[in-house]
Amino acid sequence: MAEAERIFTGRSLRWMVVTALLAALVAVGGLALLVNIIERKQEAQNPFFRVVALDDNTTDPALWGKNFPLQYDLYRRTVDQVRTRFGGSEALPRTPTSADPRSIVSQSRLEEDPRLKRMWAGYPFAVDFREERGHAYMLEDQTFTRRVLEFPQPGTCLHCHASVYVAYKTVGAGDLIRGFEKVNAMPYPEARKLVEHPVACIDCHDPQTMALRITRPGFLEGIRAFKAAQGVPDYDPNRMASRQEMRAFVCAQCHVEYYFRGAEKRLTYPWSKGFKADQILAYYDEIGFRDWVHAETGAPVLKAQHPEFEMWNQGVHARSNVTCADCHMPYLRVGGFKISDHHVRSPLLNINRACQSCHHWSEEDLRERAYTIQERTFEMRNVAMDALMALLDDLQRARTAGIAPQRLDAARNYQRRAQFLLDFVEAENSMGFHAPQEAMRILALSIENARRGQVALRRE
Repeated sequence: MAEAERIFTGRSLRWMVVTALLAALVAVGGLALLVNIIERKQEAQNPFFRVVALDDNTTDPALWGKNFPLQYDLYRRTVDQVRTRFGGSEALPRTPTSADPRSIVSQSRLEEDPRLKRMWAGYPFAVDFREERGHAYMLEDQTFTRRVLEFPQPGTCLHCHASVYVAYKTVGAGDLIRGFEKVNAMPYPEARKLVEHPVACIDCHDPQTMALRITRPGFLEGIRAFKAAQGVPDYDPNRMASRQEMRAFVCAQCHVEYYFRGAEKRLTYPWSKGFKADQILAYYDEIGFRDWVHAETGAPVLKAQHPEFEMWNQGVHARSNVTCADCHMPYLRVGGFKISDHHVRSPLLNINRACQSCHHWSEEDLRERAYTIQERTFEMRNVAMDALMALLDDLQRARTAGIAPQRLDAARNYQRRAQFLLDFVEAENSMGFHAPQEAMRILALSIENARRGQVALRRE
């Protein structure tokens, strides 16, 4: 009996020791977790550490990067060149020249589809048009494109390719709009000397509060005209927009359709009738604007720019209050910090964070859904392109066949419409994904106008 009690007591002691050790380990683990949580909370309470003083004239992103190293490191990664099925770019080697020192460029869209040369015949885009690269290259690629080197361009072009906020203020003696007007009217080489960086921190952030802000006069005036048409006078996004709206508006400072108005080449967003392609076309028709006269047909035609904001506005993501930044700059956790990913790129290269926070399907499934939309849009884009080429062929023949001027003018007007509508989808960088049904509607209208142009030439 005594022996049994001794054995039992020994076992009990061992279990007590084991239990005590386990309890100690749990306590230590819990304490470590608590310390980690406290540290992360403290990190979150201090989203940045002021290493240098920033003010409203600090344009160099590297200086901002001293206070915001995580964001700056991501921003620098926009040098990456990665191809998606219908976007992105590949790094192609080239031999530098005295006129163009670049040793790496992206692929030529004109070589990929020579029909673009005919669509833009007589316009600089028919000479040089390459796939877009990341934000890091936006100023460099504009500076050395043949469209700038071989054709006179105004300083207006810098509005969407450089960090122009401080340059505008400097030239305008503190007046942003006055500086904007002066730079617009300058020859491009003269204006180019005023800027040093591509889009930078100061263009989208207040240096004191880091709040998002609008600094581009073109957008300020364009959105004011759009809101005025809706009955909202004197709209100022910096005072009246929600934070979620600003997460789209800061991108819409550049990713939009625009034109150069008047002899002063004032950058203008044609939004007073709305954001849709045919509404913008109606605006251009009303003011009698043309970008150039088509070299093959003599038609007064238009060049669409990069209307991502306008197209996004017609899609389900905009209706769901999902903005550009939500998909192209999704939130990222780094320790206790939650930051926007400043490595701006296609969501198809970042599906996990860009898409799966809302769409609970596999990456492969989501990628294929996007590609299906893009492939169908591209197929219809090719149908529209073929229809336009057929109209150009007919117009060329008609010009030498003695067709009545009234019929030629009618066909040219149809060309103007067909070409702009097609180019609106062609120039927009999502290949229909931002608004699939709207892209199809626009392309259908383009095809209809091309065929109507052919009918106009055949009608007696």
